[in-house]
Amino acid sequence: MALFDDAWMKGFQEQWNAEPALKDALAKIDFNSVIGYGFPGDDTCQGFIDVKAGEIVEAGAYDGRELNWDMRAEQKNWEKWLAKTIGMTGLGLAFSTGKLKFKKGDFKAMISDPRMAGPFIKSFAAMGRV
Repeated sequence: MALFDDAWMKGFQEQWNAEPALKDALAKIDFNSVIGYGFPGDDTCQGFIDVKAGEIVEAGAYDGRELNWDMRAEQKNWEKWLAKTIGMTGLGLAFSTGKLKFKKGDFKAMISDPRMAGPFIKSFAAMGRV
């Protein structure tokens, strides 16, 4: 199973939906987004999740659909963040140093909203359990 391939993304879906601090917290703010994950040099992201009212309703290898968020980082950085849970400071540093790039989506607006920032951090922990 490779990072962000179809099987990996479906495993991420299971972990996300089993995490109340992620799914239920985002349901409270009726969070809906299609989020892509991948690597900086690629034309498109590798995998995606479709979140409706906080719950991932579909996940898999990227199929060309419109994204609300598109996050990119080198594989070694993804692996480091998934092996050791990244916190708010680490995430801010990753963004400010360019290790985590948002090809689409507003990182600053999201991270400044505690209703979204907390669950965003939790999503990395859920990834680490795949």
